[in-house]
Amino acid sequence: MKTLLPQHGISRTLTRVCDWTVIACGWWLIALSVMTCVEMLGRKVFSFSLQGIDEIGSYTYGIVGAFGFAYTLITRSHTRVDFLLSRFSVGTRALLNMLAMVSLALLAMLCLWRGYNVVVESIELQSTAATPLATPMWIPQSIWLGGYLMFALVAAWAAFDALRLFVRRRTGELNERFGPQTLEEEIEAETEVQIKAPAQASTAHAAAANVTNATGVAS
Repeated sequence: MKTLLPQHGISRTLTRVCDWTVIACGWWLIALSVMTCVEMLGRKVFSFSLQGIDEIGSYTYGIVGAFGFAYTLITRSHTRVDFLLSRFSVGTRALLNMLAMVSLALLAMLCLWRGYNVVVESIELQSTAATPLATPMWIPQSIWLGGYLMFALVAAWAAFDALRLFVRRRTGELNERFGPQTLEEEIEAETEVQIKAPAQASTAHAAAANVTNATGVAS
């Protein structure tokens, strides 16, 4: 599966950290699912309740969503409306793809700034949840802010890379890495089955035919 960032240097580090956080979020979602099942059985069968599962679940979805933004960006999985993009020239597509990355980086920075203000306000007011757990709000909000920090770092680095390619007029590479996924790439991402391009398939077929002919002549 192709990724947005090249696999070297800072890009590789960001990708690895993002992978680790996504795996951690996945395991936590599994644990939350188990606790939710225990909660449901406990209420229906044994007349007991694990206090705070609903509250923890609400925090979890906000945190997982924040970290998911960065992973979705790296794997080029954000939904893009591209029915007009293919009609433009290569240079125009490169410009639009570069502007899309810069705009996304600015949006990520805005989310990070607003999230930071929320955490600071919760700390200053010593806010707690109006629930039986009475959770200090800065705790889940700080983890949530970490997700937006990850998203902002990935988006800013991607925007810088896209801008660098655009300035150097490497439009082909810019469009390939930062443009919307093709149908073949989407199939590969979902099924992990590599689909050969028509030219590659023709070359492979011709090579196989040559080998077959050579084997027949040798026989």
